[in-house]
Amino acid sequence: MKIAIASDHRGYDFKERIKVTLKELGHSVTDFGTSSKSESVDYPDFGMKAALSVGHGECDRGILICGTGIGMSLVANKVRGVRATLCHNLYTVEMSRRHNDANVLCIGADIIDEELLEQKVKLWLETPFEGGRHARRLEKIVELENGGGI
Repeated sequence: MKIAIASDHRGYDFKERIKVTLKELGHSVTDFGTSSKSESVDYPDFGMKAALSVGHGECDRGILICGTGIGMSLVANKVRGVRATLCHNLYTVEMSRRHNDANVLCIGADIIDEELLEQKVKLWLETPFEGGRHARRLEKIVELENGGGI
């Protein structure tokens, strides 16, 4: 799978750790920055690039990391075709895939520890979308995204 990844300065260390894990699992990784934790940067500058790569089909999925994960989630969900979810535990990670077919995972580097980080990423990548009634619900979201009403 081709994975887009991006962070701000607060998520930089987690981003670098996740890149190693992704490569060990055999995934291709495209890093959209930031390239350092020493300089304060604006998360939209990096999150938007990664989200666009997922929305345009250049990458299969994306992982975005900032201090809380909230900002990256807000940015990513502005991109058509992106279903970004902010998950702080394994249950919400699993359900984001099973029920919502999330294609971008947002992580709060200040919220979770490193052990949970790797577990979350692996679970998110391995969990399939269930389809069925959940597909019908996603179709309604796509309709909204395309300017229609429900």
